[in-house]
This record gives sequence, C-alpha cells and structure tokens, in this order.
Amino acid sequence: MATLTIGCFPGLVGNMTYDFALKLAEAAVNKGHKVNIWFSGNAVGSVKAHQKHLKDYSTGEKHLKALIEKGVEICTCEACTVARGIQKPEGIEKVQWNAMHWYLAKIHASDRVLQIGGE
Repeated sequence: MATLTIGCFPGLVGNMTYDFALKLAEAAVNKGHKVNIWFSGNAVGSVKAHQKHLKDYSTGEKHLKALIEKGVEICTCEACTVARGIQKPEGIEKVQWNAMHWYLAKIHASDRVLQIGGE
C-alpha cells in the first residue's frame, strides 16, 4: 500500500480543515495505507490532552488516540504548539513534537502528499 502524508494548516475556529484531515487519514489507514499527519498553525491546539469535549467542537483527543492506535504517525509543530501556551507534558501521549524537518522527511518518503488549509 501507499504512504500518505497530510499537512493540516487550518485557519480560525470553525474551519473544517481539521475535521476533514482526520476523516481522510482514518479512511486511508482503514484501507491499509500508511498515514502521517503534520499539525501546524491552529491545528496544534488539538494535541493538548484532557480537553473538555463539546458537541460539534473538535478537540481531537479521542480521534487522535484512535488514529495512533491504528498506526498513524501524528506530529505537531513544536514551535507553533509552545507559542500557543501548550507544553509537552500537557500533550496527548504518543503525539510527536518536532520541527518542520519531520514533515519534510515524511513528504520526501511519501507516495502522496496533501496539504490541507493555509491562507
């Protein structure tokens, strides 16, 4: 099967980019593909553990843990995450924290790359 790397670069709250990226990752991994997800910008807020889940508001913890259990590699931009006041000890277990070189290496090794969002 192929390797897909998804870069998630959502805009402000209310943007469907984040939800779409997770649903696409789930569909691809369920079909047997290897999937990597890179969070940057406002998507990094979803890697904070123990957020209160509100109906129709994406916090991501449950979904991210399920994707990780299926073998999806998820990495958050460390600079973007720290800039938003989230520290590593507050993060969801097994979500990686790294710099852009992680994303670039995954892009290079992937069969397909999809960047979702960004202004």
